[in-house]
Amino acid sequence: MCGIVGYVGGRVATPLLINGLKRLEYRGYDSAGVAVWQPEALVIRKCVGRLSVLEQSLLAQPIAGTLGIGHTRWATHGEPNEVNSHPHTDCHGRIAVVHNGIIENYQELRAELQQQGHTFRSQTDTEVIPHLIEAELAAGAPSPEEAIRRALRRAKGAYALGILFHDQPGTMYAARCGSPLIVGVGPGEHFIASDVPAIVDQVRRVIYLNDGEVVVLRADSVAISRLDGTPVEAMIQAVTIAAEAVERAGFETFMLKEIHEQPRILRHLLARHEWQNGTVAMPDLALGAPYFRKLNRVMVVACGSAYHAGMYGKLLMEHLTSLAVETDLASEFRYRDPKIDPGTLVVAVSQSGETADTLASIRMAKTWGCKVLSICNVPGSTVARESDAVFFTEAGPEIGVAATKSFTAQLMAFALLSVFIGRARNEVGEAQAQELLVALRTVPDAIHYMLDRSADIRKLADKHHDGPSSLYLGRRFNYPTALEGALKNKEISYQHAEGYAAGEMKHGPIALINEYLPVICICTQTRDEVYAKMVSNMKEVEARHGRIIALATDGDVGMPQLTEDIIWVPPGRDEFSPLVNVVALQLLAYYAAQARGTDIDKPRNLAKSVTVE
Repeated sequence: MCGIVGYVGGRVATPLLINGLKRLEYRGYDSAGVAVWQPEALVIRKCVGRLSVLEQSLLAQPIAGTLGIGHTRWATHGEPNEVNSHPHTDCHGRIAVVHNGIIENYQELRAELQQQGHTFRSQTDTEVIPHLIEAELAAGAPSPEEAIRRALRRAKGAYALGILFHDQPGTMYAARCGSPLIVGVGPGEHFIASDVPAIVDQVRRVIYLNDGEVVVLRADSVAISRLDGTPVEAMIQAVTIAAEAVERAGFETFMLKEIHEQPRILRHLLARHEWQNGTVAMPDLALGAPYFRKLNRVMVVACGSAYHAGMYGKLLMEHLTSLAVETDLASEFRYRDPKIDPGTLVVAVSQSGETADTLASIRMAKTWGCKVLSICNVPGSTVARESDAVFFTEAGPEIGVAATKSFTAQLMAFALLSVFIGRARNEVGEAQAQELLVALRTVPDAIHYMLDRSADIRKLADKHHDGPSSLYLGRRFNYPTALEGALKNKEISYQHAEGYAAGEMKHGPIALINEYLPVICICTQTRDEVYAKMVSNMKEVEARHGRIIALATDGDVGMPQLTEDIIWVPPGRDEFSPLVNVVALQLLAYYAAQARGTDIDKPRNLAKSVTVE
């Protein structure tokens, strides 16, 4: 969830550390710090608040040195303050550590180390790591690398670590278990980072570390080993994203840029999976038609926006095939006792490919002998590497914390997969498949239609943004859309919002409706059997003086008589309406947040990639 950057080479470290941490701000943080090797000591500088505070401190009092580690912290153990900020050190300030993740047995380790005479300064779980390493060296570990391995064999939980030793000039150490960490490989220099965007402007080759690996980095060498000391061959891969992909490109925020990128991304996915005779091409899926013909059950696991995409995938897959499809929050799935057998396909959905609960669910499913198909945006991510097959959404880096383009790409992935599986099982005929795919091809243009009407949506946001709460209602394919629209509003505008299946309104939420409550009603499915039911729900809101904002299809002549405000959506096939409708709700949330003056790209308390429970 936090950000790590480290550097060893011939250049001054601090500008590179700050540059990399800036590129990781989207991950969420509340404090920042660096440690830089100098001949007399490891020099540490830490600040609470935005990274710009640390940057100004370093400009006012520069720290020279060509070896350093940096960190942005999102508080888990201990409040955000300078003492709890990273890096943390051992008793004598000779070992400095930055850490993402959670050391679950830190209290036990801390008590043991205190009995040995170690002094702790912070409330964090991280501080046990440098003290453990210090203790292992004192106990006779023959090298810093072996001391790290011995310490980590005692630590339980998740970690990505960057480590410096004062008596090891020109050497940086790193380790990973359950939290992402990469090595950047450059000429005469090396980096570590939590994510590729941090160093995409510095290197074009990376190594994705696996769980249980420790790496020793010098300017001209990389040595990787497992916790038991077994050497590991470094697998260097090319970086596939361009540095320009993590720039704003003239937009006022990353989120607005990413909303506008959606038509291009969906066109690319459609082109990537071109079809003939009604058959979707899945050249890289690694699970072919024979597997899907024998399949009888699918379980979709995901978190957050990806879970809403999974709900849509369930509805569409059940609509087009005879498969039994379930969805579950990964954070719940991993702790219940699902009746899963090897005949079940587990579909894991994760933008980052590093979501802790989703990864745990994948590993649990594999112990039952299930195949795992992941829908993921990041090649080289842990989810992608641990799955039997991957549908890459290819949305590019998503810097805004609130999911936009990654979400619609996941919806498109489910649409293409559902047609593919339906054809493989002979449950979707060629003519029906052609009709569905032609309808999908209209989606990017329909999203452009919505983007061209941003000014109208902004007026509605300006009108309704100051309420204490809002309610989002949808049915069938657009029930997940209502959930996602409410989530976007909560995430970036901080206005309380709830998404509901509209049929549930009379089971409680109707008590909230008064003359102040905006109620966003998704009523675009004009050819669907639920349209009349949505109209009835709107009449119930109207009778209680609720302020209705309707998403309605162009040409629906009866809608103006039912609602205070309307966001018009172009006609399209009902099954695919969520891909367009959600863009309207993304824009509504965006402009509400702008009117409320929030930090849209970096909303408070949120992290882009949730890599711990």
